[in-house]
Amino acid sequence: MRADMYTTQAEPEIALLYRKYAAGILTYVRHHITSQEDAEDLVVEVFLAAIESPSFASLSEKAKQSWLWRVTRNKVIDVYRRSNVRQSVNLDLAAESLFEDEQFSPENAALRQEDYMDLYTHLQRLPAHQQEILRLRFGQDLSCSEIATALRKQENVVRVTLSRSLNLLRKLYRRRREEE
Repeated sequence: MRADMYTTQAEPEIALLYRKYAAGILTYVRHHITSQEDAEDLVVEVFLAAIESPSFASLSEKAKQSWLWRVTRNKVIDVYRRSNVRQSVNLDLAAESLFEDEQFSPENAALRQEDYMDLYTHLQRLPAHQQEILRLRFGQDLSCSEIATALRKQENVVRVTLSRSLNLLRKLYRRRREEE
């Protein structure tokens, strides 16, 4: 026996209609809307529209069924319309304007990464004390006097070492560019 045969006369007519048609309506909606939650919400909206409609109660059973299906179809169409109204952007246009500032483009990021790797390689060739002074100056943003204090060296020694280290790095970079 079917479950709707056990309903009492006291059960509201809309509940009977819901039990009778909701599963079929949900199946129809799911064919058009991918989200289960959105589909279920739409089915609830259909039955709420039936409750709020002043003329729905006076319709025959067959007319109520047709009304429910017509409202369902219209609500699915509304979902499609709303999705078409949403802003859409051509991916090609978005990709072109994504990196309007050239320095943030993927190509420049890759080139910067390559430069960082070259710098790292060149830094590894320097003596340890020069590496330490460069790290403190540019990595820690310390002044020459602060570096001298931290390393317990004279400030002029730090300045000379920093200058020689930078000159050596420049020379290495020039050689690399000449080789390319």
